[in-house]
Amino acid sequence: MANKIVTFGEIMLRLTPPNYLRFVQADSFDVTYGGGEANVAVSLANYGEDAYFVTKVPDNPIGQSAINYLRRYGVNTSHIIKGGERLGIYFNEIGASQRPSLVVYDRSHSSISEAKAGDFDWKKILEGAKWFHFTGITPALGENIAACCLEAVKTAQKLGVTVSCDLNYRKKLWSKEKAGKVMSELMKYVDVSIGNEEDAHDVFGIKAGKSDVTAGELCEEGYRDVARQLQERFSLKGVAITLRESFSASDNGWSALYYDGKEYYRSRRYKVHIVDRVGGGDSFGGGLIYALNNGYTPQDAVEFAVAASCLKHTIVGDFNHMTVKEVENLAKGDASGRVQR
Repeated sequence: MANKIVTFGEIMLRLTPPNYLRFVQADSFDVTYGGGEANVAVSLANYGEDAYFVTKVPDNPIGQSAINYLRRYGVNTSHIIKGGERLGIYFNEIGASQRPSLVVYDRSHSSISEAKAGDFDWKKILEGAKWFHFTGITPALGENIAACCLEAVKTAQKLGVTVSCDLNYRKKLWSKEKAGKVMSELMKYVDVSIGNEEDAHDVFGIKAGKSDVTAGELCEEGYRDVARQLQERFSLKGVAITLRESFSASDNGWSALYYDGKEYYRSRRYKVHIVDRVGGGDSFGGGLIYALNNGYTPQDAVEFAVAASCLKHTIVGDFNHMTVKEVENLAKGDASGRVQR
């Protein structure tokens, strides 16, 4: 039986120059849609879960197009509300080799950023749900949206719904000081925290020792300490930290660590040649949520999540279009990439 899983956040129109062109070279853009929590919902729907995405979009053809885009992949959009003036946009220039990817946001005054507490009937939305997921991007959209998130996680806790949060700090949206204050309150209601090598430091001042992300150097012991500090500070049931070794925009090392408050579980490490890295962390979150919801051991859960994310890096767009079987094949060691006939 599929698990009902609810995610809450912003979906945006994504415009990308084709064929690795720079913005200044482009005279056309490829159109897709994406956003942290929407990406997670699509992953979960692809795995056969009853995935819901909650947001607010404008009552116009662009808002409807975003809804239709989610529906085509099996996401339940019945709790999306309509109103406001516009859908947020982001422009994504895909990097290559030593040229990094570049994102330009045009999301001010988007419909979701102007939503307010009370717009969403969280008791109704979360009825029968097993899991609720949001990211640190959503409360960064404004104090009103932070209030919506707080209302959601408080309701989830009352209903016995597991809550996960991907810290996802975005410096273009708010300051470290503001993020630390708001997220510290929200984390009181979180069960499972997900983050990368920088999030814990930027949001909570917790740093992994002896690591240099710009040089592609990681110290596992430092990340174990980060996971332990997060778990102790917020009484979390689990902490997942993704470990990215960025050799260039095209080639990364990719692995993760999961801590359940007692034991540390380290995944295998993949060498990834990247097609599109946007949504990579979200695909990890979707894989982890699916695995934990379906009785995987902590070790198998982190292996599934990392394999799912590894595969997402090979797919254009925000969404991870992989099946459970395809992810499990990689997690079990079939990384040959041979043609499937």
